[in-house]
Amino acid sequence: MTTLLPALTSILAFLFALLLLDQWLERRQGFQAVWCFGMVCFGLGAGAEAVAAMNGWNEPLYRVWYLTGAVWTAGWLGLGTAFLLGRTRFGYTYAVLLLLSGLVALMIRNSPTYAGAGPLPLLYLIGAVILALAIGVETYFQNDTWPRFAAGAIIGVTILSIVLMVLTPPLPAPGYALSPTGQPVGDAMPGYLRLLTPVMNIPGALALLFGAVFSTYVFMPKRRVLPYSLDPNQPGDQFLFNLFIAPVAIVVNLFASLPGAFRELMAGRLHSRVPATILIALGAFFPTITDSLNRAGSTELFQLGKFLGVVFLFAGFLVSVEVFREIRIPFTSIRLSTPRRDRAARRDAEVVVAEEQAAVPATPAGGDPVPPSP
Repeated sequence: MTTLLPALTSILAFLFALLLLDQWLERRQGFQAVWCFGMVCFGLGAGAEAVAAMNGWNEPLYRVWYLTGAVWTAGWLGLGTAFLLGRTRFGYTYAVLLLLSGLVALMIRNSPTYAGAGPLPLLYLIGAVILALAIGVETYFQNDTWPRFAAGAIIGVTILSIVLMVLTPPLPAPGYALSPTGQPVGDAMPGYLRLLTPVMNIPGALALLFGAVFSTYVFMPKRRVLPYSLDPNQPGDQFLFNLFIAPVAIVVNLFASLPGAFRELMAGRLHSRVPATILIALGAFFPTITDSLNRAGSTELFQLGKFLGVVFLFAGFLVSVEVFREIRIPFTSIRLSTPRRDRAARRDAEVVVAEEQAAVPATPAGGDPVPPSP
């Protein structure tokens, strides 16, 4: 079982990455390329664990696992969600998550776990504040370029992690660290490298999770118990009030809308992106929980959480309308059937988003104001 789960996780992640690459070659959407890279990192991290389970750990393998699995995967998957929702007001959420990661890095700087980090925590916070403000301003002015600032943060930390890893001297023997249950942990890494995990994982994992929940909310039939508006043309005090209550309003309205969504599901009228995004949310939820437990010292569910994560993410991808109803030979333009889109549900989603003025800004004629399908 120790070898089987990471091996299956790695195979599924690489298969998912291939399908995302194929979809990107067909449609050239940025989020597909970003998710593809994230899934490659997922596959490499899980693959390192599978190889180690068969042949034992060594320092080069441990370093590959740490960079790809512990540092990069969540950050790049969350960045893909940012690009997917780039035309929405999700930028506010990403800005808050980015700021939170900087604050966490500063708060944990004195922990022995992160000894040797030097001025990096303060630099991370300064960078997070600047980028969060930039993303917030771009979102306020309804510019769909805010994901580029998010990309700057993730790419910058990725490059920094490579430089720091190359400059890191040989690790203390045996060159890796394992939990009592045999799972890899980051304890052998110096503090300046370990500090990169919250910086990448907080905005990455939570953006993937919250972005999927947000997309579910956009496409499901709604009961608006708590109204709100993020229209930038309203007075400043009203805008700030609505901005603060928006997360609460979305959660309240989401739960109030579940009975109606269930009735629509039973009647066969529910938008297909609703179950797809629910599956993606579950795919983000399980590894987020088990990775948090792993950092807290409980490693028993570490492998299972990542396996469930890739399974649900992959399932959400396959359930999406275009993938499920369009059969095409991968890496070719040969179609065995043509897609049939949910036009009525799509129009409903556009009306909902326009009414709430919370999900997306206005777009030119012929534009697509709802998030594209994964």
